Amino acid sequence: MVSPYNSKLDQNVIIRRKNVSDLKARFEAAVANSKTLSERPDNATLLKLYALYKQAVDGDVEGKRPGFTDMVGRAKYDAWAAVKGTASDEAMSQYVALIEALKAV
Repeated sequence: MVSPYNSKLDQNVIIRRKNVSDLKARFEAAVANSKTLSERPDNATLLKLYALYKQAVDGDVEGKRPGFTDMVGRAKYDAWAAVKGTASDEAMSQYVALIEALKAV
């Protein structure tokens, strides 16, 4: 049987797309699992989850840092800014790994 793929490059593109779609499915499952953890994570972990989620979904943080009277907004902004430059796929992978680690506890 003749392969429908013309080259090694075509096969690599197909494999990459499959890996990305698998990662997105794992990420979406991790987001759902984050809402059903047996214990609420500490604030530092929650900020890390927030930052990774925002980086994965929206990319690099933009806009001005919230003022000193908005402590929660400022903490979220700082956490997101800390992962600036991280690729979306990498942020998804880190988010999934963190949720899996929290589920194991």
